[in-house]
Amino acid sequence: MLIARGKKNENIAEYLLYMWQIEDLIRALNLDIERIQTYIIDGYYQTDEVKHDIREWYESLIEMMKREDITEHGHLQLNKNVIIELTDLHNRLINSHRESFYTMTYYKILPLIVELRAKPGGSAIGEIETCMNAMYGLLMLRLQKKEVTKDTLDATKLISEYLRLLAVKYKQDKEEGLDL
Repeated sequence: MLIARGKKNENIAEYLLYMWQIEDLIRALNLDIERIQTYIIDGYYQTDEVKHDIREWYESLIEMMKREDITEHGHLQLNKNVIIELTDLHNRLINSHRESFYTMTYYKILPLIVELRAKPGGSAIGEIETCMNAMYGLLMLRLQKKEVTKDTLDATKLISEYLRLLAVKYKQDKEEGLDL
C-alpha cells in the first residue's frame, strides 16, 4: 500500500508493474490474509496502525480478486483501468503535432511491439499492455534468476525508455494537463 501509493504518484508504469506483482504474490499465498500477514505485513517496520491499514488494503485486493474472478490469473479492473488511461493518453500524444519526440520514441519500439504481438496470445492485447507484459516478463526472469538474452535486454531497454516517457507524460497530464 505504501509503495503502491508512492509509485502511483511518481511513475505509473512502475506502479502497474508493482500491482501486477502484488496480484501474483496474493495468488502465491493462496489469497490467505493470515499468510500475507505473516510473510509480508509483519515484515514492515511500521506502527501497528499502519500495519492495520496495510492489512485492510490486502483484504480489499483479495475481495476484488474474488469478485472479479481473477484468483488464478488476470488483472484487477483497477489495474486494467490504468492501461486504458495510458492507452488513451498514448493515442492523444501520438495524434498531437506537438509531441514529435514522443512519436519518434514510439515508432522506435513499434517493431518490437509487432514482434511481441505476433507471439501466441500477444495479438489479443493492446500495445501499451504488450509493453508492460514485456517489462513484467523481464522482472519475473530476474526474480527467478534466469538467464536473460542480450536481445531481450536490448528490447526491454528500449521499451523501458518508452514507458518512462509515457509515465512522465501521464504525470504531467495529471498535474498540469497537457496541451495537445
